[in-house]
Amino acid sequence: MRIAITGSSGLIGTALTGHLRACGHEVIKLVRRPAGAVDEVQWNPAAGGNVAAARQTLAALEGIDAAVHLAGASIASRRWTAARKQEIRASRVDGTRALASLLAALGQSPAVLLSGSAIGWYGDTGDHAVAESAPAGSGFLSGVVREWEAATGAVAQAGIRVVNLRTGIVLSKDGGILGRLVPLFRLGLGASLGPGTQYMSWMAMADVVGAIGFLLERADIVGPVNLTTPNPVTNATFTSALAAALGRPAVLRAPSPVLGLALGEAAGELLMSARVLPGRLADAGYEFRYADIGGALTGELRPG
Repeated sequence: MRIAITGSSGLIGTALTGHLRACGHEVIKLVRRPAGAVDEVQWNPAAGGNVAAARQTLAALEGIDAAVHLAGASIASRRWTAARKQEIRASRVDGTRALASLLAALGQSPAVLLSGSAIGWYGDTGDHAVAESAPAGSGFLSGVVREWEAATGAVAQAGIRVVNLRTGIVLSKDGGILGRLVPLFRLGLGASLGPGTQYMSWMAMADVVGAIGFLLERADIVGPVNLTTPNPVTNATFTSALAAALGRPAVLRAPSPVLGLALGEAAGELLMSARVLPGRLADAGYEFRYADIGGALTGELRPG
């Protein structure tokens, strides 16, 4: 396949590019800066639906078989000011709408768009397990995800298959949550967050890229798909498993009020309980490489 990817320099995008190329696919990276390599094409999501302004991008995308849209501003990197919340929303909703307009304008449409989304759709589920049929929750992130998924409308109307990748917490030695926590745990400063009873729905990077490759090939799957494992765990269980994988203690706790002072409104979202199951992946027969948290952490943190 000839596959265009946005967000190719991000955590998932970098791993996915390598995975797809190892599987024999051709990858075209859509980048916002001037293209600096033969596999790069510049695009400007700020142009919105202005197709005329994107003629070179359109020409480069003609004949692609699929697109994977992963671009978006980091959610938890800093406090949520009004400006930061607008940036989070715009980078997802406006960027998706811009790409959808480009793909819909192609003379030869790709077969599929796999578009980034998040399990933030469900809001706080408490102890209740949910799958893709569950309604949207409440809160800032849930609202962003609703708009984010709706922004693919132009692609669906053009007859292109759309899959919304509702991604959970991604475990990777190269960054993300492990990139922040591993140095602290190695210093003996590992801590559970808040009460520790809130559920974390996770997926090892090996399965994230594996599932995306799986979904590219499955023409029968349309709509939301949860990129999580069948075994979400509480934050306390995750903390213990990470400490065990690193051979370090984890007896501390970061109380909710402290997190609130450090992160502001974002702390409430980070302390939510999200018990999200991969219903559609399981029904489709996807075989998880890492279904349990201990094996996933050991596998992802293995050197090399």
